[in-house]
Order: sequence, then C-alpha cells, then structure tokens
Amino acid sequence: MPKIDFVHLHNHTEYSLLDGAIRLNELIEHTINKGMSATAITDHGNMFGVVPFYLKGVENGIKPIIGSEMYVAPKSRLEKSGPIKAGEEPFFHLILLVENADGYKNLIKLSTDGYLKGFYYRPRIDKELLRQHSKGLIALSGCLRGEIASHILRGEVNKAEQYAREYQEILGKDNFFLELQDHGLKEEKQVNSELVRMSQHLGIPLVATNDCHYITQQDAFPHDVLVCIQTGRTVQDKDRLKFANDQYYFKSPEEMEMLFAKQPEALRNTVEIARRCHLLLDTSTYHLPRYDVPEEYTSDQYFEKIAREGFEKRLERLKELEAQGRLKVPLSEYKKRLEEEILMIKQTGFSSYFLIVWDFIDYARRESIPVGPGRGSGAGSLVAYCMNITDVDPLQYGLLFERFLNPERVSSPDFDIDFCMRQRGKVIDYVTNRYGRENVSQIITFGTMAARAVIRDTGRGLNIPYSKVDSIAKMIPYEPDSSIDKALREVPQLAEMEKKDEEVKTLLSVARRLEGLTRHASTHAAGVVIAPAPLTEYVPLYKGGKNEITTQYAMGELEKIGLLKMDFLGLRTLTVIKEAIDNIGETTGKAIELDLLPLDDDKTYKLFSEGRTTGIFQFESSGMKDILRRFNPQKFDDLIALNALYRPGPIRSGMIDEFIRRKQGKIATTYEVPELEEILGETYGVIVYQEQVMQIASRLAGFTMGEADILRRAMGKKKREEMRAQKEKFLKGAKEKNILTKTAQKIYNLMQHFAGYGFNKSHSTAYALLAYQTAYLKTHYPLQFMAALLTSEMENTDKLASHITECREMGIKVFPPDINESQDNFTAVGEGIRFGLAAIKNVGLSAIESMLEARKKLGVFTSFVRFCEEVDLRLVNTRVIEGLVKSGSFDSLGLRRSQLFAIVDRAMEHAQRRHKEREKGQISMFATFQPQEGTMLDSQLIPAMDEWSERKLLAYEKDALGFYITGHPLTRFESELKEFSSSTTADINQDMDSQTTSIGGVISRIRRLKTKSGKLMAIIRLEDLVGSIEVTVFPATYQASQASLKVDEAVLVKGKVEADEDKAKLLASEIIPLREIRHRSAKRMVITIPLTMLEEETIQELHKLLEENRGECSVKFELVQPQRFQLSIKPNAYIKVNPTKQLIDRLEEMFGKGAVTLVTR
Repeated sequence: MPKIDFVHLHNHTEYSLLDGAIRLNELIEHTINKGMSATAITDHGNMFGVVPFYLKGVENGIKPIIGSEMYVAPKSRLEKSGPIKAGEEPFFHLILLVENADGYKNLIKLSTDGYLKGFYYRPRIDKELLRQHSKGLIALSGCLRGEIASHILRGEVNKAEQYAREYQEILGKDNFFLELQDHGLKEEKQVNSELVRMSQHLGIPLVATNDCHYITQQDAFPHDVLVCIQTGRTVQDKDRLKFANDQYYFKSPEEMEMLFAKQPEALRNTVEIARRCHLLLDTSTYHLPRYDVPEEYTSDQYFEKIAREGFEKRLERLKELEAQGRLKVPLSEYKKRLEEEILMIKQTGFSSYFLIVWDFIDYARRESIPVGPGRGSGAGSLVAYCMNITDVDPLQYGLLFERFLNPERVSSPDFDIDFCMRQRGKVIDYVTNRYGRENVSQIITFGTMAARAVIRDTGRGLNIPYSKVDSIAKMIPYEPDSSIDKALREVPQLAEMEKKDEEVKTLLSVARRLEGLTRHASTHAAGVVIAPAPLTEYVPLYKGGKNEITTQYAMGELEKIGLLKMDFLGLRTLTVIKEAIDNIGETTGKAIELDLLPLDDDKTYKLFSEGRTTGIFQFESSGMKDILRRFNPQKFDDLIALNALYRPGPIRSGMIDEFIRRKQGKIATTYEVPELEEILGETYGVIVYQEQVMQIASRLAGFTMGEADILRRAMGKKKREEMRAQKEKFLKGAKEKNILTKTAQKIYNLMQHFAGYGFNKSHSTAYALLAYQTAYLKTHYPLQFMAALLTSEMENTDKLASHITECREMGIKVFPPDINESQDNFTAVGEGIRFGLAAIKNVGLSAIESMLEARKKLGVFTSFVRFCEEVDLRLVNTRVIEGLVKSGSFDSLGLRRSQLFAIVDRAMEHAQRRHKEREKGQISMFATFQPQEGTMLDSQLIPAMDEWSERKLLAYEKDALGFYITGHPLTRFESELKEFSSSTTADINQDMDSQTTSIGGVISRIRRLKTKSGKLMAIIRLEDLVGSIEVTVFPATYQASQASLKVDEAVLVKGKVEADEDKAKLLASEIIPLREIRHRSAKRMVITIPLTMLEEETIQELHKLLEENRGECSVKFELVQPQRFQLSIKPNAYIKVNPTKQLIDRLEEMFGKGAVTLVTR
C-alpha cells in the first residue's frame, strides 16, 4: 500500500447548508482517487451528515473521521445581547474531531447544546461547556476566524498565546493543534508565521488543512453562486459575501505538500490524527425503549398473551363470515399463520416493538381517537390484526407477513400509523409522557435542490432575467425522477438552447453542479423517535426556526443506528369519518360500525363508477375520476388495484390503460402456466402488486417467502449482480418444478418488467378500505358526510368552495350561518347543511362558546341588542360581531346587514352599560326580560337605510367567509363560462404541465412587481366557483390587460399550466373581462330588423351607427315579418364593426330587446 502522507481534516459538505458544495459520494471517491485512506467531515456547527458519511466511508474502505466546525462564543454561550456591533466577534471557529466513542458522545452533547441553549446567529458553545465535554476530542485551532488567528490579525499576539494555552489545557497536551492554512491570502501568511513561532514557543503541534468547500477547482464558480443563493445576492454584486479565490477545493497530497514544504510535520500530523481517530458506530444493535410488562411475564410471554387474546376476539367475526360463505381462507390457515408469525416475531426479537405499538394504539382507541385501518406493509401481519394495531384481515386479501418482517434479511419492522388529524398530538403526548420527554423527539428532514428549483435559484444568483430562467425551468418535465441531464436528453429545444446561447449554457452548467445538494432543514411531518434513554446518548438534537426540537439525523439514519422511529400521521379522512358517524348518530339515532359495513354495496360502486368521488379518500382527483368512469369498478379488489395503479409510473408506461382494456375484454388475458392465473387472476393477468412477484417466485420456483422478498427488493433496486444471481436461482427453481426454461425466462422477464411499477398491496388494501368507507357514507348518508367534510376543511377556503359546489350538484342546500341555528361546525339540518360559526373569519372557539351558552340560556336570539347584552363582550368583540353581520349570521332577525353594521358600536356600548349595571346590582341577574324590549331597542338604535348593493353584500360575505355563499359575481356569466372556459380551478393539477387552458374567475388579489429591466408584471389570485389558482402575468400580457387587472373583476384567463414542485399555476397569455368576452370573441353580429321598421331614416341612422363603430366583426341582417317570412342579407364585406356594449344597447333601442345576436364560432 503506498505511503499516505496527508489526510484532509477540514471539509464542508453539502450539510454546511448553502455553503458547502461537497457531495458525500464525491468526497469518498476523490479521497480514494487521490490515494488517501481517510478523510473528515467538519460541517458548520452540526452533525447532519455524520451517519451517511460514516457508512459511505466504511463501505468504500475509507476511514471516516467524524467532526464539526464549532462556533465558540467569546464569553458565555448563554449571553445573547442585541445585534452584533462592528468589530465584534459573536463567535469563533474551532474544528473538533472525534477520537473515540467518548469523543462521539461529547460531540453530540456539544452540538446539541449549541442549538438548544447557545444559539445566537449560529449554534454556539463556550469554553466552560467544552471543558465539560472535551474527553475523546481532538481540536484544531480553525481558519482565520478561529480565536487564535483573529487575535493575531488584530496584533494581539499575547492574547493569542493565552488562548492557545487555554485550549491546550482544556483538551489535553496531545489533543490540541495549531491549524495552518494557505489559500494564497496575505492574512494567512501573517497568521501562519505566528503559529509556527507559537508552536515552537509553547510546544503545541501544527497541522495543515485546506478549508474545503467544493471538490474541484472548477467548482469554485458554482460554489460562488451557491453562496449567492444563501445570501440572496447575485454574482455581479460587489459588496457581498465572497470567497477570496478558487483555492477552497479538495487538493491532492502533492498540492498540499507544495504549500507546506517548510512544515512537513504539519502534514505528518494529519496522518497521525487520522490514525488516532477510531470510531465504530454500532449499526447492528436495536435500541428499543423499555416496555414494562407485568412482573409475572417476560416481553415474549406478554406479547403472545395479547396476540392470542386478540385472535380469540377476531375469531367471532371470522366464524360469522365462514357461516355466510364469505371467508376466502379456512380457519385452520388463520391458526397456522398466527403460530408462524408469533414464532417469527419472538425469534427476531421484536416482541417489545409490537407491544410498544399496541400500547399507544390501545390508548388511542380507549380515548376514542380514530386510528387508521393500516398503512404500509404492516397491514400484512395477522398478529397486528389480532392486536388491533391494524384493521385489515391479511388472509382475506392475500397479504404477506414477509413483506413486513423478513426473517431471512432482518431489518426493523416499520408500522406507520394514521391518527385523526385533530387528536394526533394527544397520542404523541402520551408516548412522550410514557417514555420520558428527553427520550422522545420529532425528526429532521432535508430539502434538496430539485431540477426546476435549482435552475431558478441559479438564475437569480447569475442575475439572468426571470422570464428567461422561468422558460428554461419549465422545459424540465414535471416528473418524480426529473433531472437537468435527463431533460437535455429528452427535450431537443433545451439542448438546442444550451448549444446556441452562452448564458443558457452557463446557467445549466452551474445548475447541474448544484442540483441535488441539500438546501434546508425542516421538521418531518410525521416522524417521531423513541429511545430507551435520553436521546443525546445516541443522537445530536437541533432547534429549528420555530423553536421546534428535532434530531439532527434524518429518519433513515436513525433506523441505521438502531433507534425506533415511528410515523404518527395525521389523516384528515379519519377525522371526517368520525365526524360523519357522530352526525349520523345525532340526526338519525343510528350507530354505524365500520367493521360491519358490507363491502359489496351496489350503490357505493355506482358512485365510484360514475366518478362522483369528490371528498372520497385517494379517489377525488380529476384523473382518477376519469379512470373510474372508464374502468367501472364492481368489487373491492378493483378498488385495491386502482389505488395501486394510479401513480405516475403505471400511468406513463400505459400499464393502467392495458389493465382497463383487459378488464373490458379488449385484450385477451393468457397465462404461461396455470399457477399464474391463481396469482394474477384478480388483476387480469397484470402484475400490480409487489406481493404477486413474491408469490410467483414462491409458487413457481420454490423460493421461501423470505427469499422471494429479497428477489422483489433486488428487482426494485435494479442491482445487476444481485439480479443475475436471483435470475439463475429462479430459473433453476422453476426447472425443478418442471417448468420449461423458455417459459420460466418469459415469466422472469414479465416479473422484472412490472417489478419497477409494483405497489405494496398491504398499503393499497388498507387505503382502499378507507376510500370505500368514505364512499359508503357519502352514498347512504350524504348530508352527514358532507357536513363532516366541510367541517374538516374549515381553514381551507378553496376546498370549502369546491365542496359547497359538490353539495349543490348533489342537490344539498348549504345554508348561510345563522346565529340561532349554527353550531361551531357544519351541521345537517332538514334537507340541507347549516354553515358552522367556526368557519367565519375572526370568530374563535371561545367566542363561539360564549354565543352558544347565551343562546342556550335564552332559547333564541330575537334582538341584535339583546345578543350583545348576553354574550361576553371580552370574547365576542367588535371584529367578531362585524364578521357575523357580514356573513349574514343575523339575517334571521329580519334586519338588513347594512343597518346592523351601522349600529355595532352603539349596540355594544349599550350592552356594556347593562353589564356594568348588573355588576353594581342595579339590575337583578334574574330579572325577566321581554323579547319585545330587545326588538324595541333595536328599532330605536337602527337607522333607516337601504341594504348594501349586491356587489358590496357579496364582497363583505367573502371577507367574512373567504368565499361567496348566497350568490357569486360569476353567476351572471354562467353562459359565458360554459361557452368560453375550458377548465375550472379544481381541474388544474400538476399532470397538466405545459397544457393550454382557459379559466373564468374573479380576481381576488393582485401583487404588482417590476422585473429587473423595470417592466411591470403581476401575480394574481383567480377564484371561480370551486376554488382558486395563482396566475402569473408577465410584462407583455400585463401591458395588454392592464385595464382588466382589478380586484373583483370577473375575467377569462387564457394561458399555459405550469407545474411546480408542490402546486400547479397558470401563466397568462390573455386576460379578457367576462362582460366583454362575447364582444371580443364575436366573429359575426346578426341584427334582426322587423320589416315594419325598414324606413329610409332608420336605414341611414343604422348605416351611420355602423360606420362610427368600425371593427373586425362582420354584420348580417335578418329581415323578418312575424308568421310570414324571414330574409337573410349579408351586406358588403367592408362593413365590419366593433361589437361594444354601447353599440348593442343602441341597436336594441332601435329594433327591440334581443335584436342583436353575437356569433362566436
């Protein structure tokens, strides 16, 4: 092995967010290529990348040295006083490297404390904390921003020596090094000279490093752009954060040797430090929290007890199904499977895991917190079904346990659990209290620079005009696996632009180098980690921008080091189902049991087949509705399959179309061997599920289910070597089962083809069950279900508007809020649904409680003034009452909204006086109050005034509710919308990327801005009857449509759909006011003239009128004599007009109402 004479100990990877540009795989690859056997990770203040770096290093035979560049406070880390003053240093840099297990634990403690207690601009530690946690750590004095270097540059050499001694004393004589760097800066030469002298004087060893922020010298410019992205500047800006030159790359040992030829010991010390740093991360031990079982049981025994007791309870229902002939598998198979699973769970050591999950789900069920029927592969476990962890019978649907827990490749099982969205927090609180606050945490997640986003970010950094960058970004296909390289291969226009336009070439070149880098950290939406001891014994913690505490390691890394992570997902659908069932109980007295719903209800399948699935879990997108109408599902297995197939891969590949044609008999379904029909019959010969791949391998080639799962994974990951070995094994096994090699080859190819698209049937079954339950409730209890659905979306005005439109299409009336009838939520009343008070803006729960309490006391509010007297005005304040008036909540009192709004202040002043009189005892709390007294007070206070105009009434209604309910500005344009609009906002989705469409709506919000060239453009919000969408109006369209860009203007927007990472929006090419759409789109004007009016004077006036309104619309005359004849006359072609409203009004004055017809086609 060649002599290694240098190791890089100062590297900033992509986890030094938007500052480091080194990818972990490139770091390891270049370490190998440059002949080094070790390298370090030293990101800014954090340990985000430690686990993936460690694993990649070990996998490739490179020693991974764990470290971090810490920020050290000049005094106490707890001191955080105001903004930083000029010349002050809020922190100094210090490199800490892990020498051993003690050092790793101490680095975890230091990094955690830096975020949780020391954060001030950066996560800071101090010397007091370092002293407590110095064992097992090696420190390097840092770059020019290190404490020693900073004082040298200030000319305070004595202080620099003092701090060098202090660090040596804290860390130990052999554990502190003076760090030399040479990036060609004069300041470094000054500092290095003093450090060499100091080393000799104080006996502190030297070490040479390069402050690596990128891999190659050529990456200096992309890195500069990355820093611009971080700071919001451009490369042209002069006064900005900028690295001095292009020397901050991962240099070879030879290059480092040239820089530090005079200090060879500083190079040798890098190798010595690397030799001393020896950490073994334990990735083979599971650190499960301790579940306390009753003392007479072991964990295995108690787990088995719970599982068997649960099986006995489930057995009652299974026997009922068996008696009805609806049980697909004999009971003996259930008993056999139960024994197999219990044994496997005990043998793999996961009894405690099952008990932990059972415990918090049992808590949720006891507290009436809805729990999902299952999620992911866990629904394939019969034991989980028996323990009430899941609610899907795996044998009834052919689900496999080995897809969840494979005894032949043991990895931690993974239950992801859905809870009612509103009460998910209660379950997390229970787990936190049960296992200890220090032992439970949320989990970090990292966002990366995806293809479209990185082009936009890079374009901003390079100061390229937005419109140009945006047009390039939009050429990247909106696909999960999209990349710039893939787009260049598949989009000829983009490749052509790269060749011909230097600016585009630079943009794409830089963006490619930055693509995929980690951009930011945030909190995982559902992940929770539970440890047997305080988490800082295993993992560093992080504090986010909203003071939320998470782990510094992402979910996958936590699993790698053996910690238990759980997904506690909040699922809105569970909330809707519970609310709907409660509504049904209150309005009909019926108690719905989901377990007993028939899964063969014809009316429910009719709803699916007709695509009436708005509000139905996972089946409500416009694309899925279209698939449902084509497919016509008739049984539960169909729903499972469609749920699995409706994903980008199967849709793009045409697999879903083939599936439908096979079901319809348009494509013949054949099977290579009879056994295949038993496995693929339910999916018409198409491999839809991963479990089918496993069953084929087992039945046709003799694989155990564990081996079959390994084959499935290999096919999914497409690892060539493993695939080759698995293929040989399959062909050999098939031969032993007397299947011809040629046939076996065809079957294997079929499996390989579909394996990439195959979906987890366990997950699909559980979610199809939720879909069926919601569809059943919508079909049989539409009022109660839709009331629950509306309640669940009270904070999302777009969804509310869409669901109210759905109610109207279902023939369900949605009544406005009413102070005498509304509850907090939407409620089913008679033949309709009453609006919930909680959906009114600025009306909080405490105000609602006060109003409902007062209503309960009075029975009914008959007077506005009396209402003000009875409620608590500290809670029901002016904003609340004004919102109630605007929303129409007081309409049932028989007074105009304008009148009530005018007296809000006076009514409240009167009520406050009454409250004070009560408190003084001047009015008995129990004095009788006659209803007419309040009505009389109302009439005394209320001015005589007209109601608001319809426009103002609706505008205020929208202000209070977020949308219109008693009317809509678009109602009068109903015929125009039908004729000219091709989509609604609800139709627009990311699958429509780059498609042209037109939407009619009302402009609800306008944000005007200038491009860098000074041209005006706008971002507007367009609302229609079912929702809203963002519309970008670039300068050319803005200029042409400026007069129409007004809030509350009803317009038709033509344009192209643009799919971003998280939403779809519209890029406007034309904006036309709906009131002018017919005139602007008219091709011909037909004027109907009664013969009796055809006089010379009239003809001359008509001719003059048409001449004065010249335009591009041709004219045709219809001469009529009622009940006798009609004559069409087309005048000279030169007579063309501009069909304005004024012209039409004048013509209809002359020839009668309806005399003018505009033809648009």
